[in-house]
Amino acid sequence: MSTRFFRCAPAVAALIACSFCAASAIAADAPAKAAKPAAKGKAAPAPAVFTVPDAQPDQVKAAEMVFYGPYECEFQQTVNIVQSQKYSGYVDVKHGKKDWLMKPVLSSTGAIRLEDVRGETLMVQIASKSMLLNVKTAQRIVDDCVSPKQREMIAEAKAAKAAAEAGAGTATTSLLK
Repeated sequence: MSTRFFRCAPAVAALIACSFCAASAIAADAPAKAAKPAAKGKAAPAPAVFTVPDAQPDQVKAAEMVFYGPYECEFQQTVNIVQSQKYSGYVDVKHGKKDWLMKPVLSSTGAIRLEDVRGETLMVQIASKSMLLNVKTAQRIVDDCVSPKQREMIAEAKAAKAAAEAGAGTATTSLLK
């Protein structure tokens, strides 16, 4: 071999090495270019399928205690609560154009909690009123909601209080005589 080859060999080796590096860099960039975001106008992937678990006995018992029907709320707003036709032991709550599937839960205080199965809202029912809350923003959606059954309970409580006061008044009057 000629000496000229040996003098060029390092330069040729460097050239080959650089060519190899450039080819590797191009190959490495190729997948990144292929992974471009989808073009506008194409459909987004379908949302995950949501399954509702079967109602447990304590949930069914709580569902029996829910105040169903139309509610009159503050600022002339309304809420309507009905038993879910699709899911036994669950209720459908509608306010304005929104509706939620909710799971009834009896709280330790005796209040009924209607918990949105998607974790967005909560409706709390006590004897004198109900309120609908957005749990994600920690704000009331609507307050001071009263169902027909709650109206009956409020009227009964007022009548019982009046009777108790009247009974206490006659007892006091008889003691004064």
